[in-house]
Amino acid sequence: MTNIAVIGTGYVGLVTGVVLSEIGHTVTCIDIDEQKVRTLKAGKSPIYELGLEELMVKNIEANRLHFTTRHQEAFQNAEMIFIAVGTPQSGSGAADLTYIQQAAKDIAQHIMDDVIVVVKSTVPVGTNDLIESIINENLQSNVAVNVVSNPEFLREGHAIHDTFHGDRIVIGAESEEVGEVVEQLFSPLKLPIVRTNRRSAEMIKYAANAFLATKISYINEIANLCEKMGANVLDVADGIGLDHRIGRAFLSPGLGYGGSCFPKDTEAIAYLGREHNSPLTIVESAIKANFRQRELFLQKVLNYFNDNVEGITIGMLGLAFKPNTDDIREAPSLYLIAELEKRGALVKAYDPVVKHLKQCVETVDDVLNSASAILLVTEWEEFSEYDFSKNIVFWGRNFN
Repeated sequence: MTNIAVIGTGYVGLVTGVVLSEIGHTVTCIDIDEQKVRTLKAGKSPIYELGLEELMVKNIEANRLHFTTRHQEAFQNAEMIFIAVGTPQSGSGAADLTYIQQAAKDIAQHIMDDVIVVVKSTVPVGTNDLIESIINENLQSNVAVNVVSNPEFLREGHAIHDTFHGDRIVIGAESEEVGEVVEQLFSPLKLPIVRTNRRSAEMIKYAANAFLATKISYINEIANLCEKMGANVLDVADGIGLDHRIGRAFLSPGLGYGGSCFPKDTEAIAYLGREHNSPLTIVESAIKANFRQRELFLQKVLNYFNDNVEGITIGMLGLAFKPNTDDIREAPSLYLIAELEKRGALVKAYDPVVKHLKQCVETVDDVLNSASAILLVTEWEEFSEYDFSKNIVFWGRNFN
């Protein structure tokens, strides 16, 4: 088995480290936040992800999973170093590579032996080349470094399942031999492998997310048309989804996509298109349609109250951008809360996992019993058990 270091203990880094330890490798995860590392060492996950904490505890006890704030400690015996730091969206729409560049410098300054650097972070095409050049320019020892692209394709809320039962593992390497070493690392998962060069691997990740985001925006626009023409969009989605060329996944109408991936990745690939004079007009339209879906939903609520919600209590069920996660990044709920409160409404919200917003209340009944209208924003399974017949409900999501 392989000694591995993982830079970053966010969603991607932590899941990656835990799963690699579960399939038998020895993994040390690095984070500069000392309190977070103490929490991780205690077997407590800072993110809500089904099954993750149990695997953490199991592999910590088996001495296969470790956490540290010190790069030198993590890199000491590492044969591979995974980069899994964030690439947030910058003001221009491009990916901010600040953390990526720092990770490359940290590797260069601390490694003492030959190593393969595996880039798990979602990065623009050409970033693996940049990482390789930064490392080589800053090396403190006479060692060989190979950089490989290995993008992740995990769904938040299903990351553990997706890791063990995924559709494919993409490995982008400039050397066949190095690519083979990385492929062997993942061999216990027994998943299909796509081998390509680094730039193609980087593009696969962006292209996949942009396609899925576009599919969501497409069905939402079809839903808007169905509503005006008396058609049932769920039947339409089922009907077109049975076509194997289309498929039913990501054809669930609602408030649009959110979270940490689709918003920033669609903006990033659209930026790349503009930068290289090859505009991705379909993706750009999907981005606009996604935001418009929230505006249309808000307008329905305002229309019901004759454009005056001042002093009115509005209930919200669900804050996370999707069920089975505590992630509220780019969540539709945040837009709706901001717009309603700007107009003078009092928002009371309940989410089974998200509890830290000032609008949060303890139970669903706290929402149902006090609100003049209910906005169903996240389709948590427990909400399907409630009788909403006595409430005015705006269905932002459907239960299928």
